[in-house]
Amino acid sequence: MCGRFALVATAQQIAEEFGVSLAEGKIGPGGIELAPRYNIAPSQPVLVIRENAVGERELTHFAWGLVPSWAPDPSWGARMINVRAETSAEKPAFRNPLRRRRCIIPASGFYEWEKAKGVKQPWIFRGCDGRLLGLAGIWEVWNGPQGESIETCAILTVPAVEPVARVHDRMPAILSRDAYGPWLDRHLEKPEKIKEILEQTEADVLECYRVSPIVNSPTHDVPECIAPLEG
Repeated sequence: MCGRFALVATAQQIAEEFGVSLAEGKIGPGGIELAPRYNIAPSQPVLVIRENAVGERELTHFAWGLVPSWAPDPSWGARMINVRAETSAEKPAFRNPLRRRRCIIPASGFYEWEKAKGVKQPWIFRGCDGRLLGLAGIWEVWNGPQGESIETCAILTVPAVEPVARVHDRMPAILSRDAYGPWLDRHLEKPEKIKEILEQTEADVLECYRVSPIVNSPTHDVPECIAPLEG
């Protein structure tokens, strides 16, 4: 499960980590500007990297919560923020996006909640030494009856390993830097090759600590969300 995450990075850091173009301090041909996000929640716009029709990496925004192309309405996205990597190739909603529409979702860290004595204590799992994480994602386009078009995405999850396993049994699939190219490659469609990439999820790049319960509310998007909890 990955229900919240943060992205606190400069345009230069994004460009260097994920190999996207940088011009005049902005990302990509559309000149996307970055603002710190400390508590990104489902249904909100998230920054993603995908490969375009000419094979270049581009940065754009998708709504977080995948809406299948055949869904009757966009409300389906609320139930599809995460996709189990192990079964994604078999599910009708995810099969084609997994083969043809993969993306990377940049994150500075993600949150999980530990249940203890009836209380849910949030933890943040961050990239060691400020490293940005590349979360494996898929995306889809939904076209509505009035001609509207919505691009949405979901984060692939895998069984948790340490240190995440101490808190939760699932975690986002974290791509290695060597996997960025193959994952975004629109010509790579073989399920076994895609599975190999997901099986190489990195977790040793993470550090973790407890954070304030203010993270529990998506209305709080402030630096205090990622600050270590005192005491």
